[in-house]
Amino acid sequence: MGRRRVVQDARRDREFKAFVAGAAGRLMHAATLLTAEPPDRNPRARRLLALSLAHTYACWDALRGEDPYDRTRGHLATHFARSIWRRPHPHPDSPLARLSPQERLIVVLRLYEGVAEEQAAALLGLPRERVQTICDRATAHLLHPRGAPPAVPVAKAVSP
Repeated sequence: MGRRRVVQDARRDREFKAFVAGAAGRLMHAATLLTAEPPDRNPRARRLLALSLAHTYACWDALRGEDPYDRTRGHLATHFARSIWRRPHPHPDSPLARLSPQERLIVVLRLYEGVAEEQAAALLGLPRERVQTICDRATAHLLHPRGAPPAVPVAKAVSP
C-alpha cells in the first residue's frame, strides 16, 4: 500500500471518528426509540446502530458531500424495517411499545428526527399520504391510549 493510500485512510478514519463523536448519542437515542428498549438495557438498539455506522463507514469515501448523519439515519431506518419480522416484543414499560414497529419507525423519523413526510415516504417506499396517516394514527394512540378517554377539563364550581 502506498503512502498516499495510508494518508487517505488516516484522514477517513479521523473524519469518521469525529462524525461518530458528534452524532452517535442522538443516533443511539433514535435506535432505542425504534426498538422501544430501556435506555440502560438496549442490546438491539446498539446492534442496529453498529450495523448502520458500519455501513456508513464502508461507503464514507463515496458520500461526496452527502450528509453522513442523513445517510446513517437512513441505514438505521432500513435496517430496522428489514428486521421487523424477527424482532421480539418491545419492553412493555416504553410508551412506544404500544405502537406497531412501522408506526414507531414513522413516529421516530417524523417527530424525533424531524424528517419531512416526503423524505420519510421516499426512504420507506410508501406514499406520502400513507406516512401522514400512520403518523397521525400513532400520535393519537400515544396521546390517547385505548381504554383511556381523552382528558376533558372539569369546570370548577364558582362560589358566590
